[in-house]
Amino acid sequence: MNPIPFVLNRNSNSIIRKTKLLTLLLEELLIYQITPNFPASAVLCFEELFIVLQSVKTLISDCCTGSKLWLLIQQQSVANKFHELTLELSTLIDVFPVKELKLCTDVEELVYLLRNQCTKNATYIDEQDEHLRNDVIQKLNGIKSEIVPQQSELKQIFSRLQLNDSVTCTDEIEILEEEYRNQSEEASRVEIVSLIGLVRYAKCVLYGETTPEVRRNRNRSNSGSMDLTIPADFRCPISLDLIRDPVVISTGQTYDRVSINHWIESGHTTCPKTGQTLDHTDMIPNLALRNLIVMWCREHRIPFESTEQKEKVNGVITNKTLLEATKMTVSFLLEKARASQSLEMANRFVHELRVLAKTDSNSRASIAEASGLPLLVRFLGSEHPTLQINAVTTILNLSILEGNKTLIMETDGVLNGVIEVLRTGATWEAKGNAAATIFSLTGVHAYRKKLGRKSRVIKGLMELATNGPVSSKRDALVAILNLAGDRETVGKLIEIGVIEMTSDVMDGLPEEGVTVLEAIVKKGGLPAITAAFHVIKKLATILRDGTERAQESAAATLVNVCRKGGSEIVSELAAIPGIERVIWEVMGMGTGRGRRKAATLLRILRRWAAGLYENATAAYSTTIASSTTATRIVLPA
Repeated sequence: MNPIPFVLNRNSNSIIRKTKLLTLLLEELLIYQITPNFPASAVLCFEELFIVLQSVKTLISDCCTGSKLWLLIQQQSVANKFHELTLELSTLIDVFPVKELKLCTDVEELVYLLRNQCTKNATYIDEQDEHLRNDVIQKLNGIKSEIVPQQSELKQIFSRLQLNDSVTCTDEIEILEEEYRNQSEEASRVEIVSLIGLVRYAKCVLYGETTPEVRRNRNRSNSGSMDLTIPADFRCPISLDLIRDPVVISTGQTYDRVSINHWIESGHTTCPKTGQTLDHTDMIPNLALRNLIVMWCREHRIPFESTEQKEKVNGVITNKTLLEATKMTVSFLLEKARASQSLEMANRFVHELRVLAKTDSNSRASIAEASGLPLLVRFLGSEHPTLQINAVTTILNLSILEGNKTLIMETDGVLNGVIEVLRTGATWEAKGNAAATIFSLTGVHAYRKKLGRKSRVIKGLMELATNGPVSSKRDALVAILNLAGDRETVGKLIEIGVIEMTSDVMDGLPEEGVTVLEAIVKKGGLPAITAAFHVIKKLATILRDGTERAQESAAATLVNVCRKGGSEIVSELAAIPGIERVIWEVMGMGTGRGRRKAATLLRILRRWAAGLYENATAAYSTTIASSTTATRIVLPA
């Protein structure tokens, strides 16, 4: 055992010295095999001694690997635990049968010496440790009163605690968050949240940023590789981050609980991925997926906690100290980024803003309120590719907060800058995150209509969906799907070529492609139907080989196409070999909606074969026309 290196060093050293003296006694018994048959009292003492020594080892280990700041704050109670364990040792040595074991004189004297030391022991707290604790509490109270801590004083505190760079500070934050989750008392949780705010601020002020080399080394140690790609099935379709608390909604799609909650609370009544109307807003935990994600995180040494827990650490339980510390951190980073003399230096501070914007709602609000968006716009067109990625990703993280969406749409240059990155970004990652920002903004109906009128947005998304890597294609497709929720936008999507693009995308991403096509066809009218001839075979292939959700969307799309396209479309479908058998299989094994749509599709084919479909189609068209006319009469001019 090694003593605690930062605080309570004398306490840990003292008890370690006592345990080392005990080892001399044990070595004497082992080497010389004194008294082969120990008296019962000695056996009992050894059993109890083993338990006490295990407790000492656990206490010191927990202190060394736990949060340094929390240990400093809790030093009195921890010092009491050291004292209690020492008293337990004293009791055992008091009753230890020294005479019965016939030890040599030196060892016998050693036992008496140890008994003496344990008896005289008292609870001890180093005066310097107590001063350090008071300094930390003073800084917390100062931040709460909006007093900016002196950099030199922070440096002294963090040096004493061996928090000497941004990596050790990041580790300390993660350990504090874990400590928060282990606490049941509200007062302790509030204290820990305050400490998290202090470390975040000090990390930026003292160490500026995590340099690229340090980040690479950290990634290697945490994940075993420099570039760890999160599996697509483990990403939330809304936030695009690793799902922490997977839940299934009524359409069968899985989302992170916090993300889908925000979506529904914003007034949406549809599934973000499929566009289907939600039958209800109940959420069922996806325990199977959660277990897979937990296993994957453990394999790659990634800390795992649910988004609900994360929100409680960083958002729900918020105090004045954390909020002010966050504001101070934001002000510091923005000031440094503005004053940077080189793009490389600016990139380091923007990266820290990106990390902070991902943390919680308070951080997102603080960055926006401190005029962070105009600064980020400056870097969207940067020739430094990593700086461009960090800038657009920070805006993406800011857009998660509903109130920031308006600022992004209205702040001069922000939206145009994001669109320009989408069209001409230096990397696919930058383009993909720009597409994800567009998707986030389309969550507001008014902004969806505004973005849908911009040809540059649609062309940029379609180009990304056609030519980008898989992750970027998904970012683009979910944004297109959201845009397709507005009927006026659908016409522009069709005009620019979304049907052809979707047909191409279905080869690699069938579920996403057919979902977009379903939304387009549902609201697209005659132009979409006319262009749909060449995708009939692809839809039939997905109906046969796709996932249950892809089959469901394919069946629904074929029903709409056949109903609106007439006998020519139906004959195209009927000419595909084995199509009825495929439809029967979906009717027997598909989702509930998929089975219903497949049954409708089969009826359409049967009516067409019996020569009845033309009349049915005409009646359907008349009904639609009447409905449209009635709608126009009701709506104001």
